[in-house]
Amino acid sequence: MKLITLNEHEIIITLIALGLLLLSAFLCGSLIEKIKGPRVVGEIIGGMLIGGSFLYIFFPDLIGSIFQAYPEEGKVLNIFYQLGLIFLMFLSGYNTDIKIDKNNARTIGLVFIGSTILPMLGSIPFFDLFRESFIGTAGNTTSYRMVFAIGVAITSIPVISKIFFDMGIMNTRFSNTILTVSTFQDLLLWILLNVALKISSSGEVNLPEMLLIVFVTIGIFVAIALIAKYVKRLKTEWKPVTFYSLSFVVLLVTCGLLYWAGINIMYSAFVVGYLIKAVFGSEEPTKTRMHFLENIAFSFFIPVYFALVGIQLNVVHDFSPARFALFFLIAFGLEFIGTWLLLLPSKLTQGTRLNFAITMNARGGPGIVLATVAYSYKIISLEFFTVLILTTMLSSMIAGYWLRLQQKRDPKQFDEMK
Repeated sequence: MKLITLNEHEIIITLIALGLLLLSAFLCGSLIEKIKGPRVVGEIIGGMLIGGSFLYIFFPDLIGSIFQAYPEEGKVLNIFYQLGLIFLMFLSGYNTDIKIDKNNARTIGLVFIGSTILPMLGSIPFFDLFRESFIGTAGNTTSYRMVFAIGVAITSIPVISKIFFDMGIMNTRFSNTILTVSTFQDLLLWILLNVALKISSSGEVNLPEMLLIVFVTIGIFVAIALIAKYVKRLKTEWKPVTFYSLSFVVLLVTCGLLYWAGINIMYSAFVVGYLIKAVFGSEEPTKTRMHFLENIAFSFFIPVYFALVGIQLNVVHDFSPARFALFFLIAFGLEFIGTWLLLLPSKLTQGTRLNFAITMNARGGPGIVLATVAYSYKIISLEFFTVLILTTMLSSMIAGYWLRLQQKRDPKQFDEMK
């Protein structure tokens, strides 16, 4: 068997393209971090600066000679794009921890319904308002509406966690409530996205098939949860290379096998990450090994993924500032109002209710994954893809700056959560 390979010039051009993407993502990400913003925002901006939103406008021949140097370059770069997505979801799965504090269960339930169910229901009247501009070439109205509703309600665990760590309020009642709600929320929305992708692929709503997908996705997660509870965690003194090799084999093979069962690669990677945690635990040395993997992934694959997201954005041509502003106000407003209203019967203070309502609007990584996956399946248009990414970036910035402002006013409010 002989494999067709790239020639030396194509390999060098591809390496240069990856190097420029990584450099731009690193510089812009570091700059955003210096002004206390989420690094992911800077990494996307780094990609935008190279693409049709900036440099490509002024130097189309130069940028084209690097990123469109040969016909298959887009496909080659897409491999790194997919690997970044896989590692992001894999690590998100490993870092997912569902813990319900019985004393805080009522607040968790209220925040979940207010930030998830109510915004999704509230988005229904706006579906057709944006349909003509936001629906993708697949032309599947049901899938488009599901993505629209998910985009309104989704919240980011990684971005919020990073903000909490930076502020020193991780493991407070406030942070634990937010992260628990976000975990349940993301699980529900990933299942809905899986259904939307299947509907888009088949072109029709097959109720038995949709129920099967829901059953399988929930069943997989429940099975892993049982493993975590009843199976003795493996304490075998495996060498690091063995641990990583087996983890990667399980990750890649599972993604392939679950694809044939109708489960998207994104959710499959998330499930495998949770499986690794269930089997090996989160203690040393597993935690240390996963930390090393995070360093590699967040230093190369994931920044390249976010930069490739940014390079596809075109805020000059495929974009309407008015529609973006309107969608952002709807999305932010629905999640804010839903969370605020559901917390009114609670004993929380007005300031704490406000903190919940704004923090649950941070869409971060999951919002970006939603946009990129839906766009790749042609469920949404390039304009809606751009709108979702910009909504994610702006909402995450607002949440981060708001929480830091509140901490300056009263450093103890997150510990007490009155």
